[in-house]
Amino acid sequence: MAMAYFPAFIFLFMVCLCQSDDRLTPAKPLLPGDVLISEGGVFAIGFFSLKNSTSSSYVGIWYNNIPERTYVWIANRDNPITTNMPGKLVFTNSSDLVLLDSTGHTIWTTRNNFTAGGGETAAVLLDSGNLVIQSPNGTGIWESFHYPTDTIVPNVRFSLSSVDVTKRLVAWKGPNDPSSSNFSMGGDTSSDLQIVIWNGTRPHWRRAAWGGEAVFGKFQRNSNFVMSQTIVNTGDGYYFTVTVSVDAPSVRLTLDYTGMLNFQRWNSSTSSWTVFEKFPSPTCDRYAFCGPFGYCDSTEYVPTCKCLDGYEPIGLNFSQGCQRKEELKCGNGESFLTLPTMKTPDKFLYIKNRTFDQCTAECSHNCSCTAYAYANLKNVNTTLDQTRCLVWMGELVDVEKFDSTFGENLYLRVPRSPVSKKSTVLKIIVPVMATFLLLITCIWLVCKSRGKHQSKKVQKNLQCLNPSNEPGNENLEFPLVNFEDIITATNNFSDYKMLGKGGFGKVYKGMLEGGKEVAIKRLSKGSMQGAEEFRNEVVLIAKLQHRNLVRLLGFCIHEDEKLLIYEFLSNKSLDAFLFDATRKSSLHWPTRFKIIKGVARGLLYLHQDSRLTIIHRDLKASNILLDTDMCPKISDFGMARIFCASEQQVNTTRVVGTYGYMLPEYSMECSFFLSSLTFIALVF
Repeated sequence: MAMAYFPAFIFLFMVCLCQSDDRLTPAKPLLPGDVLISEGGVFAIGFFSLKNSTSSSYVGIWYNNIPERTYVWIANRDNPITTNMPGKLVFTNSSDLVLLDSTGHTIWTTRNNFTAGGGETAAVLLDSGNLVIQSPNGTGIWESFHYPTDTIVPNVRFSLSSVDVTKRLVAWKGPNDPSSSNFSMGGDTSSDLQIVIWNGTRPHWRRAAWGGEAVFGKFQRNSNFVMSQTIVNTGDGYYFTVTVSVDAPSVRLTLDYTGMLNFQRWNSSTSSWTVFEKFPSPTCDRYAFCGPFGYCDSTEYVPTCKCLDGYEPIGLNFSQGCQRKEELKCGNGESFLTLPTMKTPDKFLYIKNRTFDQCTAECSHNCSCTAYAYANLKNVNTTLDQTRCLVWMGELVDVEKFDSTFGENLYLRVPRSPVSKKSTVLKIIVPVMATFLLLITCIWLVCKSRGKHQSKKVQKNLQCLNPSNEPGNENLEFPLVNFEDIITATNNFSDYKMLGKGGFGKVYKGMLEGGKEVAIKRLSKGSMQGAEEFRNEVVLIAKLQHRNLVRLLGFCIHEDEKLLIYEFLSNKSLDAFLFDATRKSSLHWPTRFKIIKGVARGLLYLHQDSRLTIIHRDLKASNILLDTDMCPKISDFGMARIFCASEQQVNTTRVVGTYGYMLPEYSMECSFFLSSLTFIALVF
């Protein structure tokens, strides 16, 4: 029995003899079996071999306090020691660290070209994971963070230099092969403003040019874990840095052998690394996936390729990108269309020391310029230029549309907008038609008189919708919005601005005067929702006030156009979460229960507590909108039915709504009861 424990005893004795401090000196090299541990015990450095290559050995840094061996830096990744007896890591007279094999052949060296005048240099392993060679006075003369392999850890300044390719992150060739693969990540070759993953010399994925944000990426997975990404410029170039909140788990960024940038945290409950974010996404996030002048719309339930405004697809798909519908004629009054929350395209020209107006002029005065973008850079030394003017000549590639959280304004050159054309035509026609001024005046008076008549008719119809004839109707305010303002807010109902569409028309995102974001519902001319349903929705939402009902901000009637302006809710509708596999996981039970209670409160208000007794008749997941706090708001009252105060049951000759979301007695027998709540299958 004593002999059985003898090998284990010898092993423990040998471990005790190994180095366990945090530094190397010329008098104390790193030998096979030695392990240096940082002062706080976070990281370790030593010799190691991988599972499938025991004949090759390396010197590297790994997490010391994590049971799964995880390497963050390897010195000789492309030149392993292949002799049976590993060598040693020693200092030279020039204060370089040199890795030698057993024959004395140099495997790897630091090459810092520093000669100590007196005293002793040392290599110190810090708790950040950085191996630093310090001069006798403590100054750092070389550090491993300046020569990364495939991993970035928090608080590392990762250089975005476009000149020195040795500063790039380079992926392993395979899961058990740490040698360099074709995938690398670093600064763009033409500027230091953007991060690119390369497959050889071809871009594989690109993070948009830095728009000056103090924090350009932030992830929060629970109350005690926040990770932020920042870019800084201290005068010697741009640096990318990751920081995490206090007491956060171990976090790392790795570029894996498939070209995927993974954000990982250590999960102590499962004793494994968990990926909480990764790029590129499996949809159209890969570089230039939608072709020239195409963009990936990430605001859709499933991100899809679309063409920029004024362009159409070439062929049946986006493999060749898009082409202009109408050729630009330089100097013919072109304008610039504002596309918000965009990932700026690649292949830009970076012009420094320009104001916004000067940047606009740089593009507008050059017929080859197709777009521009402008930003003021933060985290930049105040002695440096803090302006950022980007212009694009020719094709626009690798463009993406984000939600309101990310992106910036892209100003796209287009032919004169319809509103501008109309204004120009009026300027020409009015002088020419001056002789017909009397006729025009007469027509205007007739139209005005007709408008008043229609306004009285609409108001009369609105009042007729309230069967209880409650007092106070005469004081209702229905905010009218000018049609030209809606044209401007939606860029003439641009597809880029469209949030979604349904049986009654399309919904666009817009920004009215004063910077207020709104959702604009444009009823299609061929939709089933006519004047009656339109008046119904205006009256109901204007009269109903509840935190779980969507707010109506205004409406517009212009010729055949009927439009409703609602408050904008950033999380869109509930079905965007329920039926999207990637977003469904974010609906944890407390959030689901919060939504259920909010919908129930809204229904109770409609059925019992409001001045009008109302049955919605089309309540479903797509008609439940979510604000930034995931508070539900019931919308789309076009099909709602108003009860008289004395009615408890109503029969109808027409069943409206969506089958599967209505009570059986209503869909089959055309009757419904106030005593029963409307059935809603939210697939919870």
